Amino acid sequence: MPFPSAEQIIELSRPVVEAHGYPLEGVRIHRAGKKSLVAVLVDADSDTLEAISNELSGVLDAAEEAGECSFGPGYTLEVSTPGVDTPLSAPRHWRRNRHRMVRVRGAEGAEGSDGTAEEWEGRIGALSGDESEVILVRKRDKRLWVERLRLDQELTAVVQIEFAQPPSEQTALTELSFEDATRWQEENK
Repeated sequence: MPFPSAEQIIELSRPVVEAHGYPLEGVRIHRAGKKSLVAVLVDADSDTLEAISNELSGVLDAAEEAGECSFGPGYTLEVSTPGVDTPLSAPRHWRRNRHRMVRVRGAEGAEGSDGTAEEWEGRIGALSGDESEVILVRKRDKRLWVERLRLDQELTAVVQIEFAQPPSEQTALTELSFEDATRWQEENK
């Protein structure tokens, strides 16, 4: 029996992960002789990751014992979060990173003079009720500006690591509801 594919690991992992109330973010497999790595990515806190890891280890071992797959001489199971450098690709990612700075590349209408996609930064605010847009607080010409970013467009957005506390005037705007932030922008044009 061959080493399990990513699809097989997903099939075995998804019920365990979703039973804890989280979506499965992805799976990575690195075959490396005696110590192959099976990495399962879940956006959860450390206590939940530990519980998922313990349960999933039993599920994978049982699948191997039942002959459904073979891990060969052994494997290491790693259950972790996707990581800070993973692009935001779903509304839940934007919601989880509210108040954080994000670098956006390739948003519609954001082309530089050389025809390449422009990059810019903004602080993440509230999602719209239908989760199709997110508020971004940006600084332009030394003043704050609120923008609505449509999430259905081709873009790459990655959270930026900050070592200082964000400015309180920015977080005051990211605290607002989607509707209140939109209203604030209309009143402060």
